[in-house]
Amino acid sequence: MIKKIPSADLRLGMYIHELDCDWLTHPFLKNQFKLNSDAQIEKIVETGIHYVYIDTDKGLDVPDAPTEDEVRETLQQEMIDLVTAEQPMIIHATRDEEIQRAHAIKGRAQALVRNVMADARLGRAVEAEQVDHVVESITESILRNSGAIVGLLTIKNKDDYTFLHCVSVCALLVAFCRTLGLDAETTRQAGMGGLLHDTGKALVPDEVLNKPGKLTDEEFELIKRHPRDGYEILLKSPEIGPIPLDITLHHHERMDGNGYPDKLPPDKIQQLVRMSSIVDVYDAITADRCYHRGIPATDALRKLHEWSSFHFDPKLVQAFIRCVGIYPVGALVKLESGRLGIVVEQNDSSLLQPRLKVVFNAKTNNRVEPYDLDLSKPMGSGGADRILGHEDPVKWKIDTTPFISA
Repeated sequence: MIKKIPSADLRLGMYIHELDCDWLTHPFLKNQFKLNSDAQIEKIVETGIHYVYIDTDKGLDVPDAPTEDEVRETLQQEMIDLVTAEQPMIIHATRDEEIQRAHAIKGRAQALVRNVMADARLGRAVEAEQVDHVVESITESILRNSGAIVGLLTIKNKDDYTFLHCVSVCALLVAFCRTLGLDAETTRQAGMGGLLHDTGKALVPDEVLNKPGKLTDEEFELIKRHPRDGYEILLKSPEIGPIPLDITLHHHERMDGNGYPDKLPPDKIQQLVRMSSIVDVYDAITADRCYHRGIPATDALRKLHEWSSFHFDPKLVQAFIRCVGIYPVGALVKLESGRLGIVVEQNDSSLLQPRLKVVFNAKTNNRVEPYDLDLSKPMGSGGADRILGHEDPVKWKIDTTPFISA
């Protein structure tokens, strides 16, 4: 049985099933292992990992600890409560109207980030005007229909991950700013920060950046240099303001003071930096990488909600969940009727009643000819069903890509 316990309760002989933090930042070579030394426990605590999941079938038990299923159920209900009373943003263009424009913007933005990285390796300054034009295009797309470009950016080629991750963080940050009602200039600056936040990775050797496995301590330290390297690169461009610089330097800081590079206390981490750290982790853990498979978006949001007890700003995590919805575009959901559908667009009436493309019948275990379903509509108009939860597309051998890219 899998249970969640505080790190302070760890004892030798327990079996770690999962470290309750984003696996992109913890220093352990394995995610699952048996505790055989006090040094392992000390390293977990010193790293700022406040909770862990243990496997009681493989190691010692803690009888009164909550199970993984109990924790998941509680977090899921909390997320549903968050979005139930929230009114989504008005959609000004349908997904069909926006998707082709979104494809073009994605291509231009990806090419720009690639050029920025190439220039950084050569010691050249970033051309801020070009970055500004791309951020403006992404912002306009978000204002028309945020789900189109945000959904499209969930599709990443492993070879181009770093470039598309930057574009995705930019789009998500712009959408996040819009949800919070921030002004246009602040939103523009945040978008620039998102697009440029990983510029320092241009100086990380490809064999380390794309290593198919956990990093050694030395390689991890090399990766941890990228925020400061990026900051130094962007300083060469005087047109780039303090907000993009701050996001680039501090997007790996954490609210418990265990982030990097400066281990900032929470009162020194600005709001836009806090937002960027949430978006950065969300996009990273939902993407397939050479060393791990991405998790479904709803699971990622639940993890962010769980980690916000220590690592992230809880109120901002809640706002981000309301921004993308607990079933974001591209999520595979299971309906009360037994049908499986892919979320293709949010509804401006309810985040719990999106528009779907139904592709499978779980009761008969058969694929169906894809068709549209709007959960906000009543019986007789194509609705009268509700979401029970989300599903992993890999489990059902369903490729969601064609339905969010066309």
